[in-house]
Amino acid sequence: MRDEDAVRLGTERMAMVFNDWGFPRMASRVLMTVMTADEDALTATQIGERLGVSPAAVSGAVRYLIHVGLLTKEPLVGSRSDVYRLPDNPWYEASALKSDLFAVLVALTDETANALGEGTPAARRVRTMNEYFRFVQENMPILLDLWRKYKVEHGLD
Repeated sequence: MRDEDAVRLGTERMAMVFNDWGFPRMASRVLMTVMTADEDALTATQIGERLGVSPAAVSGAVRYLIHVGLLTKEPLVGSRSDVYRLPDNPWYEASALKSDLFAVLVALTDETANALGEGTPAARRVRTMNEYFRFVQENMPILLDLWRKYKVEHGLD
């Protein structure tokens, strides 16, 4: 049986963790509200009611979550409202979107390291940062493929 108080507490705790990782607080709360809903999709009004905030407060959060690939928006048939739902695999989608970010970071840190000159402490730090982003960029497809296989093996599809 669903324990609404425990769900709300878990939602707020997870939102705090995401917020600590750099997600906007309201976006974190909205994401966890949609994630813990038994319904397939929620309107901004429904999300706001569950969080105790106005639909307007939800607006910026859903825009952010759509931008990072963690929510999708669809029209609610027969209504002027939209509904928000999780993509089929939000974590995969968000990770795949981030792979472009890593390519940009590789290029920028490479340019910055070159501008700093060879052998300086700053250049070494930025070069290490560059190598980390390059490593992540090169290995992201492998990791995402492993995730797809893991899902199949564990019946998560």
